[in-house]
Amino acid sequence: MKPGLSLRVSQHLALTPQLQQSIRLLQLSTLELSQEVEQMLDENPFLELSEDAAVREEFGLEYTNTPVSQENREYESATSSIADGADGTGSTGKNDSESSAETSQEPKLEESWEGDGTVESAPDDSEWGGDAPARKNNLDESDAEASDLTGNHESLQDHLHRQALGLRLSAVDRAALHFLIESLNDDGYLEDSLASLAVGLAGDDLEQTEELEQRFSIALKLLQHMEPAGVGARNLAECLSLQLPDCPDCEETRAAMAMCQQPMELLAKRDVKRLSHLCGFSENVIKGAIAVIGRLDPKPGRRFVNVERNLIVPDVIVVKSGRGFKVSLNREVMPRLRVHDLYANALKQHKGQGGQALQQRLQEARWFIKNIQQRFDTILRVSSAIVERQKNFFAHGDLAMRPLVLREIADELGLHESTISRVTTAKYMSTPFGTFELKYFFGSALGTETGGNASSTAVRALIKQFVSSESPKKPLSDNQISEMLKEQGIECARRTVAKYREALRIAPTSLRKSL
Repeated sequence: MKPGLSLRVSQHLALTPQLQQSIRLLQLSTLELSQEVEQMLDENPFLELSEDAAVREEFGLEYTNTPVSQENREYESATSSIADGADGTGSTGKNDSESSAETSQEPKLEESWEGDGTVESAPDDSEWGGDAPARKNNLDESDAEASDLTGNHESLQDHLHRQALGLRLSAVDRAALHFLIESLNDDGYLEDSLASLAVGLAGDDLEQTEELEQRFSIALKLLQHMEPAGVGARNLAECLSLQLPDCPDCEETRAAMAMCQQPMELLAKRDVKRLSHLCGFSENVIKGAIAVIGRLDPKPGRRFVNVERNLIVPDVIVVKSGRGFKVSLNREVMPRLRVHDLYANALKQHKGQGGQALQQRLQEARWFIKNIQQRFDTILRVSSAIVERQKNFFAHGDLAMRPLVLREIADELGLHESTISRVTTAKYMSTPFGTFELKYFFGSALGTETGGNASSTAVRALIKQFVSSESPKKPLSDNQISEMLKEQGIECARRTVAKYREALRIAPTSLRKSL
């Protein structure tokens, strides 16, 4: 075979750094965007925060139906090519708003320290003497203490160590009790056995291991008599037994103590007949004992865990306006950025060696501001389209939700489906019924007898309504809920009902039944 030359024409997509940054900013959440802005402010000297909103940042509903510009088309072509793997060419347009990105400097306020002579003030030297009364804070002591206590968190170990200070123990027993307290997990359980803890300290010394194990046994009894009740247990059965009161005359308490000696699976399934046979009590007594155990805390140490609470800040706010609804962006989450005028003007006047690198940083700052503005524009357009499609939800709630898929919004706005997916991920909307993620308004369709479609979100809300109104003594099964949905004209199988019930975190029929 002879070597030869051939000419081939092909197309490929070149993603510029500006397009890559625009796609990345679109899929960031509010918290991630604020971190990205802070990092960019530290790295780029041409960026600064502006107290006043720029003209381009005054978003409103009038921007919803604006035609897609050339840069948006390039952005959409890049997004669609990433999702579909298709080849194409990409180019970047010229930034027409470079000159408008640099706003004028704010006028400096002239500060006068002379005063106007109308008020004559003189220091009170008497308060500097020894007889001067101490200054008091305007806040009450209770308010100050409450504010201090909110910042101070007491862990389970600190709570137990404080109780151990009131015990008269030798140095060895106090050290053993301290070691056991520090070995507890977040739920208040002692996961490791006493033998393994002793071996971990003594090693191969058998005599010392036996002595440590005896010390740990004494310390464990002291630990299990501390508050909260049930702390220091090795398993769930022991935790529940420690919380039961010592009342030999109460038949239900004795039955509950006997039930804790049986496999926990029987208690979880509420197998009253088998528990009655194994424990030797009547079924009525077993039912009362189950009610007693239901009031106990299976995780006594959980209340001391310092759980980090993350508040959800909505990106879009929807309020009722007349007969319709008004959609607006949350200005609290919108970073107000602008190009630093002083540095930009200095760069224009002094174009010498190294100016090309600084010019690149200036262009990067302008592109960053533009990409953030385009991000919020896209979020507002998608949110407005969602509100338009789901008007019944904003008027009547979950039961009026209609089926909606990403393709419908994408076709309406002229965007790619992957763009809608990025916009609706980790973005939240504040509504009259609460704050929801944008993906919450999308749901699959279930067939109806009339040939229409019902949203899966509405079906889940209907199932939740059925369960909330059921009889506690005779809860509804999945088959009964399926039949009730058919009476409403919704075709929903039993397995689908079970899937929706588990998604709503609703217990099965056997656990919902009241004894």
